Amino acid sequence: MKYVPRVALVLGIVGLLFVVPWWLLVYATSSGVLFWVGSGVFLAGFLCLPAGLVLGHGRVQSDVAVVVGDTLLGAVWVLFTWSVVGAVVRAGLIVGGVEDPVRSRIVAVGVLAVWVGLIGWGMVEARRVPRVRTVEVTIAGLGRGLDGLRLVVVTDTHFAALNRLRWSERVVEVVNAQRPDIACHAGDLADGPVVRRRAQVEPLGKVDAESGRFYITGNHEYFGDAPGWIEYMTSLGWRPLRNQHEIIERGGDRLVIAGIDDPTGIALDGHGPDLPAALAGADPELPVVLLAHQPKQIVDAVKSGVALQISGHTHGGQIWPFHYLVRLDQPVVAGLSRHGAHTQLYTSRGTGFWGPPLRLFAPSEITVLVLRAPQAAS
Repeated sequence: MKYVPRVALVLGIVGLLFVVPWWLLVYATSSGVLFWVGSGVFLAGFLCLPAGLVLGHGRVQSDVAVVVGDTLLGAVWVLFTWSVVGAVVRAGLIVGGVEDPVRSRIVAVGVLAVWVGLIGWGMVEARRVPRVRTVEVTIAGLGRGLDGLRLVVVTDTHFAALNRLRWSERVVEVVNAQRPDIACHAGDLADGPVVRRRAQVEPLGKVDAESGRFYITGNHEYFGDAPGWIEYMTSLGWRPLRNQHEIIERGGDRLVIAGIDDPTGIALDGHGPDLPAALAGADPELPVVLLAHQPKQIVDAVKSGVALQISGHTHGGQIWPFHYLVRLDQPVVAGLSRHGAHTQLYTSRGTGFWGPPLRLFAPSEITVLVLRAPQAAS
């Protein structure tokens, strides 16, 4: 019984996602057979969506259900969004004196055309090899020997039910083409256990970075098999930073690169973020680059005097206008930002996608962070 209110809330939200476009596209435009056929389609979607999500992401872990449920979720979210826009346009047409049924049909055709176009474009954007985004970051206290150090960041790859092995291989090719000194994976590696996703992750073992390859957990590892993924990434030659740090040295100058667990890890014994432990033993005079999956972990980074935090998690919102909801939970959705007097945060829009195989107005990225010494930057 304790789950009844939560289930009712979820079903209410799903119902709203379907009711608004049903009203605009079916109820306001059709009658007779077309009305009942259209209503049947929306009812089937309403029933299949929660069923797909439960069977896919629940105990059953059906990959087919994941694909069906996630795709439906993305499709109906986009349709709902543009139906709301269509309702506003419809109100404008009423004010302008356009009569029904012309008014309703104009809006319905317009919404459907935009929806089909955006779904097609969004699928291409989600499945494409991400664009490379290069950002220069001036780090206070960085020695000239480390000026120009290239950190290539991938994050939120979310290898899951859709087999993206070839995509994974091409991502590695692009990463290596950037000539990284350091490669970073900032969490949310895969959804599901190692035994089911390892083939898609295996190409990451071919990433070439002279000064090290570092990996941290995201929240989705803890929804699946965090210890298994930590062990597997270690076997591929990546160094998991679990509340730990390494010293990077070049040209006689040194830099601390640290990593902490995702906050979700506190549910698992021995896991969870511990920044003081991550920095224990490090020279406090050295600049610190911190890998922390969620941007909101910046609060602790500021307190500890971290120079640069690298995060993912937000996907840049992934499907517009979802970034407005993300912003309610995170201080930043994407890009480079400053926090406190000395700390910067770079939030990646992510390399892959989660759930719906769509990206709308939130393109994926492979990020090259070029660290600059203050003297060189000036």
